[in-house]
Amino acid sequence: MGPRPGLAVKSVTGMLKEKYRDQIREILGRYPMKRSALLPLLYLAQEEEGYVSEAAMKEIAGILLLTPPQVYEVVTFYTMLQLKPIGKFHIQVCKSLMCALVGSDTLLQWLKKRLLIGPGETTPDRLFTISTVECLASCGTGPMMQVNDDYYEAITEGTLDRILADLKRDGTSSLKSGPFMLPEPAAKRP
Repeated sequence: MGPRPGLAVKSVTGMLKEKYRDQIREILGRYPMKRSALLPLLYLAQEEEGYVSEAAMKEIAGILLLTPPQVYEVVTFYTMLQLKPIGKFHIQVCKSLMCALVGSDTLLQWLKKRLLIGPGETTPDRLFTISTVECLASCGTGPMMQVNDDYYEAITEGTLDRILADLKRDGTSSLKSGPFMLPEPAAKRP
């Protein structure tokens, strides 16, 4: 999820250790090998800033006795970790073969037309960021997208318009299906 609106993003050099001392101690206590705490610490940094900054990666490397490149490798491997600030609504479009066959490229075109941004970009108002990701495990209900933690499946141009309007107005949409909607026959889809 992106940085909280109204909060200035600031450097975290030493800030994680200072601000989250008890949480860091608890996280490190869960793992016999310090390195295993890398993902939970990266999530903590991302929760603080809305993304994982270079300063946070260096600080986490120091905590875990890793090199900054070792931390960077992990951040760039996982699509749920961000290297730059993202919008309030992170739209992730599945680009796996199954979704591509049922219209993920068309869904991306509709998003670009409406939001005037493409994958890897954020709207000027910092409301929306679009990313492409591999399989979101909803192969029978594409084209689909994940917005923050919510799934939207079997998307049509009309449902996309409603989803975007709902998100702008209410911060959520009743069209979310949650993770994993059972495949329905095409005749039942909206």
